[in-house]
Amino acid sequence: MEILTIDFETYYDKEYSLSKLTTEEYVRDPRFEVIMVGIRWPDGRLDFIEGTHLEIKHQFDEIEWGRYAVLCHNTLFDGAILAWRFGVNPAAWLDTLSMGRAMFGSRNNSLASLAKRYGLDDKGTFVQNAMGMRRKDFSPSEFQQYVAYCLKDVELCYDLWHLMSNGWYDPSDGDNRGVFPIQELKLIDLHIRMFTEPMLRLNLNKLEGHLEEVVAHKAVLMERVTVDKSELMSNQRFAVLLETLGVDVPMKISPTTGKSTFAFAKTDVGMKALLEHESPTVQALAAARLGVKSTLEETRTQRFIDIAKRDPRFPVPLKYAYARTKRSSGGDGINLQNLPSRGNVGLKECIEAPPGWVIINCDSSNIEARMLAWWAGQDDLVQDFANGVDVYCKLATTIFGRQITKADQQERFVGKTVVLGCGYQTGAGKLQVTLKAAKPSVDMPADECERIIKTYRDSVPKIVGLWNQGERAIQAMYDNNSMWFGREGVVRIEGKYGVRLPSGLYISYPQLYRAFNSKLSRWGYKDDTGLVDIYGGKLVENVCQALARIIVMYQMLRIARKLPTKLTVHDSVVALAREEEVEAARAYVEECMRWVPDWAKGCPINCESGIGRNYGEA
Repeated sequence: MEILTIDFETYYDKEYSLSKLTTEEYVRDPRFEVIMVGIRWPDGRLDFIEGTHLEIKHQFDEIEWGRYAVLCHNTLFDGAILAWRFGVNPAAWLDTLSMGRAMFGSRNNSLASLAKRYGLDDKGTFVQNAMGMRRKDFSPSEFQQYVAYCLKDVELCYDLWHLMSNGWYDPSDGDNRGVFPIQELKLIDLHIRMFTEPMLRLNLNKLEGHLEEVVAHKAVLMERVTVDKSELMSNQRFAVLLETLGVDVPMKISPTTGKSTFAFAKTDVGMKALLEHESPTVQALAAARLGVKSTLEETRTQRFIDIAKRDPRFPVPLKYAYARTKRSSGGDGINLQNLPSRGNVGLKECIEAPPGWVIINCDSSNIEARMLAWWAGQDDLVQDFANGVDVYCKLATTIFGRQITKADQQERFVGKTVVLGCGYQTGAGKLQVTLKAAKPSVDMPADECERIIKTYRDSVPKIVGLWNQGERAIQAMYDNNSMWFGREGVVRIEGKYGVRLPSGLYISYPQLYRAFNSKLSRWGYKDDTGLVDIYGGKLVENVCQALARIIVMYQMLRIARKLPTKLTVHDSVVALAREEEVEAARAYVEECMRWVPDWAKGCPINCESGIGRNYGEA
């Protein structure tokens, strides 16, 4: 397939720009205007197209788009313009921004930054001179300067693609780590199509009704925030309040003291996460502390309403490989990864299938727990999963010393919490807080939690051994050595490069260091957010989540061969099927979601699915 490299230059001003608006808002706004389009043809020829919207469309209509893979930097933007404004959907989408995230982390992947990393030419700054200028406002000389700037972007984008796809680790290391994985390129294409080819619909009436409910509910919640303002403003008391709700207290490394401290500032990533927490109560407390007028649920619902008013078709914005584990995250001002999934589904009910279609939502059943047992070689637990044994009841039976069945809801819940939550070296204190914050709450004494943790660890010695191996893996990265990690042949530690996954991608831990004090030592690394602790159990968690992500994402690619696949959230995939074909489509989705790649043979993957006219029903 031939590659056509594209770059749009569009009108912007101080208020109308991508720094002030989301991509969806910007491209669908009536102020939108294309100034020019830079093109690199497969033979290397550089060209540009300009004119009125109709004139550009006529020229686009002459291009056989089905022959080409269209390459851009930030293809969600350029692809949305092509698809929404000109009706263009090529054979495939390529995106150097997404590739940069997979290779170098979620930040500093602008075209200019990546060009500098690879020793390419400077991008230039002429676009800054174009602020507030329509196409008709440019003098001939200014327009030619803008053309040169645009074509330079096109050249840089293609040069980056060539370097990143053929030897995708930083060439300054002097070591080619292999081509960028083809399956990951397919995932990039699928993520972009979720946005550029929207099929899901937003129900405006439901959204407006939901907003009224959210505002009323927030007022009730704020009345229930009975703690004194001084208690909310006290770091220590606020931390205790969060712990009683079963919330991990956000921490950071103080740039002044170098010690761990609370991340409660308005700009701290951890505090922002509290404002986006799945619990409305936690959102309300965080909002009260910061003096924020609106909770996340309000602002997000309003965002959905604004989208629906412009166009009921819902472009799903997901950032490919944004997390360290290469999982996707929400984008464009909407985090679809934490919509409520229990009780009043709210926003989920407002996301609907188009007429004549239904939604199939298929979730991989406790895939992390299954993957952890298999990867660690805990074969008895693997066999239990494969045989359909209720592993929650089985562990609870061991914990409580009597036969536990599904009828023993509280005891089974304890078993479930331990199986799903303690596989990454969780301690008794965290278990106690988690159980107490549950609904219904389980108030367990500290010594009993200690006993439960010991019982669990005694029952899974291979998993405990994997945590210890994780410590050796961190040491190997620090010493620039290599080793297999977990089940041999699956995950490889490759020195300073980090953890090589079966996909061919890496999890890296930049600027790895070891800190000492009088009692113990700890590992940490430095990324764009600051200093981050890492230890055996945490490394196991990162890798296990990355392995689960590979399986679910590649299952999604299989589903997309036959069905429109328009959303993925954590370990679930959302596809669309025609009403008259729903049962066959559902069987196909479940078949795909039980598929296991060769490297994971023997891992007992399973799934469950739901069907509905809206996302909440499914």
